[in-house]
Amino acid sequence: MKVILTHEVARLGTAGDIVDVKDGYARNYLVPRSLATPWTKGGQKQVDAINRAREARSVKSLDDAKALKGTVEAQVINISARAGESGRLFGAVTTAEIATAISEAGAGSVDRRTIQIEQPIRTVGGAEVQVRLHPEVSATVKLNVVRSK
Repeated sequence: MKVILTHEVARLGTAGDIVDVKDGYARNYLVPRSLATPWTKGGQKQVDAINRAREARSVKSLDDAKALKGTVEAQVINISARAGESGRLFGAVTTAEIATAISEAGAGSVDRRTIQIEQPIRTVGGAEVQVRLHPEVSATVKLNVVRSK
C-alpha cells in the first residue's frame, strides 16, 4: 500500500515521502497515529505542502546545523522533575521537556520530534539523547535530571 508520510518515521522516511508499506502496518499503525495518509492522485498537493512546512522549520543549511551541534553538545542541560526519595521519577522526562530545557539553556531551538530517546528517562542523574538537527547532522545532548523541590 502506498502512503504519504506526514511525520518522520524512524527507518522509513521523513515527512512528505511516498513509501510502499504492508497493508496492515499502514492501516493499524501509521494511519491511526496520523503518521501517514493513504496515497491518492491528489496527494501531490499534500506532499508539496508538507515539504514547504518542513523547509520552514528545519535548519536551513548544513553549516548552521553543524554550528548548532557544537553549541548543543558543549552544554549539560539541567531538567528538574518530581522524584521520590529513592531518586525514581514520578513519570518520565518527555521530549517536549527536553526541547524546552535546551531552548531555555540558550543552546538553540530544537523541535521535540527530532529528539530520540533510547530508554525512557525515569531516574535522577545523567542521561544522553540524540537530536537530529539535519539529515546529515546528529548531536548528542547530555542531560542532568535533578529532583525538584
